[in-house]
Amino acid sequence: MSEHLDHRFKGADLRHGNAGMSAAEVDRWFAREILPLEQALMQFLQHNWRNRGDVADFRQDIYVQVYQAALTGLPERPKQFLFATARNLLINRVRHSQVVPIESVPDLEALNIADDEPGPDRALIAREELRRLQKALEHLPPRCREVVMLARIEGLSGREITQRLGVSEATVSEHLNKGMRILADILYGQQHGGENAS
Repeated sequence: MSEHLDHRFKGADLRHGNAGMSAAEVDRWFAREILPLEQALMQFLQHNWRNRGDVADFRQDIYVQVYQAALTGLPERPKQFLFATARNLLINRVRHSQVVPIESVPDLEALNIADDEPGPDRALIAREELRRLQKALEHLPPRCREVVMLARIEGLSGREITQRLGVSEATVSEHLNKGMRILADILYGQQHGGENAS
């Protein structure tokens, strides 16, 4: 097993995985298929995450997830699986962090570099929807935008937003409802002009 892998997975129980593959066989697969991709993986992580201090930990977490998955069945396309795992980890970290996620990833299109699924057409549609959401957020009044970002993107509760902004829960609720109505109008209804957004 590579020194990059956490010691927790040495000698893992394989009774439920790979129809009798030994830990040594999974280790050899990992060394042959995954470790040669480390430089590309590190470049991907460094390009898509601003805090360089997190990159080594991300690599470790990705390796652990890939190795665990290999214990139950080897992926058909190891490279695509590795980068899909990396992309999903970054997305999950963005969702759970206390930063504005849309700005955390400098190149959103790079997140799909190694993923064959769901296909270029769906990836293009998803990127376009994200761009539309970013533009729609720009049309919100500043306080509405702040509340919507805190509630829907950072996942804060009404009480947490109240404490952070120093306003009442009723005010938070009002801004959130107004912001969501404006976003719905822009994204799914009639295009919302700037007149009600101020």
